[in-house]
Amino acid sequence: MLILQAERDALLKPLLAVTGIVERRHTLPILSNVLIEKQAGAVSFLATDLEIQITTASPDDIAGDAFRLTTSAKKLQDILRAIPGNSMVTLEQQDGRLMLKAGKSRFNLQTLPADDFPLLSAGSAAQASFSLSQRDLKRLISQVQYAMAVQDIRYYLNGLLLQTEGNQVRLISTDGHRLAFASADIEASLDKAEVILPRKTILELYKLLQDSDETINIELLSNQVRFSFGNTVIISKVVDGKFPDYNRVVPLDNDKIFLIERVTFLHALQRAAILANEKFRGVRLVLKPGAMSILCTNSEQEEAQEELEIAYQGGELEIGFNINYLLDVLTNLSADTLQMAFGDSVRSTLVTIPDNSNFKYVVMPMRI
Repeated sequence: MLILQAERDALLKPLLAVTGIVERRHTLPILSNVLIEKQAGAVSFLATDLEIQITTASPDDIAGDAFRLTTSAKKLQDILRAIPGNSMVTLEQQDGRLMLKAGKSRFNLQTLPADDFPLLSAGSAAQASFSLSQRDLKRLISQVQYAMAVQDIRYYLNGLLLQTEGNQVRLISTDGHRLAFASADIEASLDKAEVILPRKTILELYKLLQDSDETINIELLSNQVRFSFGNTVIISKVVDGKFPDYNRVVPLDNDKIFLIERVTFLHALQRAAILANEKFRGVRLVLKPGAMSILCTNSEQEEAQEELEIAYQGGELEIGFNINYLLDVLTNLSADTLQMAFGDSVRSTLVTIPDNSNFKYVVMPMRI
């Protein structure tokens, strides 16, 4: 039975948008599948790992009959990728199998009943609902996602705090050694609400967001968050836990303050990092009036030294950091100039953007 005929890319592009969350090996075999559904002219693809669910539809009307089926997400993706880009693809369903034809190629894939496919249940009424441009959300995520913890026993750190209050949306992440905060104004007036989004949700969302002015609608539910943009809907469970009070860790009285060109500082650190200890990744910064030295050594007694001129007239200071924590923030910001505020050798350092209260980065020192 012929169920669908379309150009390859009309199927591959929406399929690629959902397959990032598919687990290759799962205790439930059907979770390795993608749910394909056709109603009227739209063909939608849905994947889930029971924590996050992504649905996206082909932007074009596609001829064919209405149907619902599930088949291997990875195999279907690999087959469509291997077919020439301008090919017409035909799907047929017979005897519990999906036949895919393209030119003189034929593929027979197993299917599993669509009714057995687990879907995330619809959440309760939204606690908060707002919109912003995809570009703005992508920028906010890029400014904080690198500070999320990875497989930390404090599970609530393996994600990102999304907070709304008044006309602001805030994103905060921390791994216990550094903290990143970014905020933006939105056209709304909201009560204070917050959720912790899982790391996987953030990484998948960031991949799918476009650098465009098209809007994304965000709904905070009691135990879920729903993101709707273009032809895509992402529903994610939230992390059940209490995120640390980020305001308490932002140092307010650091008095050794100066401005520095971001790219100049970044390139100097990248060069010094070549000889940093591979395990501890330490870097020493030495502040003196008018200058900052950057020093890296390793277990082979090798040393890298960089010297930067800075507009600084305060007291001398020597302080150590994990160099990756500095490289992360410098790489993920786009501002030309940053402000560095140091206290002493054991106090956290604050990195901000001059005349901009919408970004803060706090990094703890390390002994070297």
